Amino acid sequence: MAKPKIHLLSFLFFCSILHCALSLINPEDEFSWLAMESEDVNLVQTQKSSGKKCDFSVGKWVFDESYPLYDPNCPYLSTAVTCQKNGRPDSDYEKWKWKPFGCSIPRFDALRFLGKMRRKRIMLVGDSIMRNQWESLVCLVQGVIPTGRKKVTYDGPSMAFHAMDFETSIEFFWAPLLVELKKGAQNKRVLHLDMIEDNARYWKAVDVLVFDSAHWWTHSGESSSWDYYMEGNRIITNMNPMVAYHKGLSTWARWVDLNLDPQRTRVIFRSMSPRHNRQNGWKCYNQRQPIQSFSHMHVPEPVVVLQAVLKRMRFPVYLQDITTMTAFRRDGHPSVYRKAVSQEMKQKPGSGLSSDCSHWCLPGVPDIWNEMLSALL
Repeated sequence: MAKPKIHLLSFLFFCSILHCALSLINPEDEFSWLAMESEDVNLVQTQKSSGKKCDFSVGKWVFDESYPLYDPNCPYLSTAVTCQKNGRPDSDYEKWKWKPFGCSIPRFDALRFLGKMRRKRIMLVGDSIMRNQWESLVCLVQGVIPTGRKKVTYDGPSMAFHAMDFETSIEFFWAPLLVELKKGAQNKRVLHLDMIEDNARYWKAVDVLVFDSAHWWTHSGESSSWDYYMEGNRIITNMNPMVAYHKGLSTWARWVDLNLDPQRTRVIFRSMSPRHNRQNGWKCYNQRQPIQSFSHMHVPEPVVVLQAVLKRMRFPVYLQDITTMTAFRRDGHPSVYRKAVSQEMKQKPGSGLSSDCSHWCLPGVPDIWNEMLSALL
């Protein structure tokens, strides 16, 4: 039976390219990949000669039997996202691709991606969902690299996959809040809204930086990761989480504006990955299809804050809007299959299982984010 196509409502996120001209006066060949005028950026997105903008975030999910793009047994996947190994009985969630209206996202080509990234570093910075995306990207490329010519190294809060013949590294850096979270007096956890250098010093000399930060800012009560905020020497025990998020993002934005050169570094900020956590985390349990439609679309407040901060920056940052497209994919979460599940444990009532409706099974949704990322590069 033919699979239905999932159509996005005409509601548009006002995600757009936040850019300025990236033309170089006498660009060195090494950095010519960054030497684009605005129309060239549009051309990369649309794959057309018209130069019209294409919004990757507006489109539809299309079932495609040729997916997934890599073997689900990829050795670089964490146990928590290997849903097939963990007993998930269906696999259709691996076979949906995203088709924007008015253009297309090219199928991921590992050799082409590695060719573009030859002698370069790409670093994904953020939380465990960004780690989810990093594992996807590593699995997308590793299959074309001979055994013995690839490795993973670890350095404090970062890990890196190395494609040795290409002199390319695909890195993940753990910084879920971007700004610094430290231990203070009486072992209290302090979120410093105006301090970032302990994290940011790792981001220098990277050719492509992909950031995300949202989910940890929305935690409250016992799930919060800090006991109080600090700005300068001022202790703040109570603050609206979105005000704090705005302050933290503004610290990040100032650092980027002051420390990075757009002729040498490309910066992308990926919007927040939506969760389907209602009903105590069981909203995504046993879902087999993307959502067909929404009665109304809600723009998450962190996305609004992020847009406002990016619009004030001097540095050209591309906002990769995956929030709306991903909101349709409640079928793509691990749910109970974040660990091995026996047949008798699969029943929801009294099973003692918890359901993960935040992260994503792999292969799956983050592969499409990375197809989009590759097209942007």
